[in-house]
Amino acid sequence: MLDTNDYKSRLLSMRSELSKRITAIEKDLHHQEEAVEKDFAEQATQSENDEVLTSLDDEAKSTLIRVNSALLRIENGEYGLCEECGTEINEKRLEVVPYANLCIVCAEKNS
Repeated sequence: MLDTNDYKSRLLSMRSELSKRITAIEKDLHHQEEAVEKDFAEQATQSENDEVLTSLDDEAKSTLIRVNSALLRIENGEYGLCEECGTEINEKRLEVVPYANLCIVCAEKNS
């Protein structure tokens, strides 16, 4: 049986860090600390930066959802089991991707 205490601690830390990152990105996206530039060239640059920030925000939110799902699986006693085939997910995989919900075989099959 997998000891989930360390994983839970790591996931909680990841959730905290992701939440802070999302808050900071959204603050920048909504230009809460700086006004939108008046110069057209600067607006174009700012728009490009906003696109990058939006991508980073989307990625962080997606990862946060996966982290929260992993924490829920811990609470339900289902952590470490592949959601597709039901086999145990290799601990080395969980060390690298603690929010993994698929074993490596199913993950490769679905990619």
